Amino acid sequence: MTDTHHELPHAGSDEVEKVRELVKDERIAMLTTVAEDGSLVSRPMGVQAVDFDGDLWFFAAADSHKVAEIARDSAANAAFSGTSSWVSLSGRATLVHDPDKIRELWNAVADAWFPDGPDTPGVVLIRLHAESAEYWDSPGGRVATLFSLVKAKVTGRPYEGGENETVEL
Repeated sequence: MTDTHHELPHAGSDEVEKVRELVKDERIAMLTTVAEDGSLVSRPMGVQAVDFDGDLWFFAAADSHKVAEIARDSAANAAFSGTSSWVSLSGRATLVHDPDKIRELWNAVADAWFPDGPDTPGVVLIRLHAESAEYWDSPGGRVATLFSLVKAKVTGRPYEGGENETVEL
């Protein structure tokens, strides 16, 4: 795997398209924020189904720990693990209290957490504005990755499976 850094000239670049392709079908991310004591805290969060443009959206309860952490200007990370790829998006999280945006993004999954609908008191959106992304893409999925790992062990050569890139968004 290579580890390179790219400055992206615009949101339509090939690198952003690659990240968009890798996260488009993912519905759960591990969202990590910084707690008041400086420790990192991760929890699974449902990603709202919008076309990735550098921002990820999550619904949350205004009285939750993650919301308090984000209110303190927490750095944030969202990590995805798919069948053949892994993506880590890092940036800043902010809270969005816009009722129109909440209604725009509302869906059945949000309804399961907030049964009173988009007007539920205390519903807030978390917007993770990604500043960089790192991904590992292993064409052929887990079977190909396992084969490459076994091949590396048998031949005594380092594992070289997949593609690894870091992208500045």
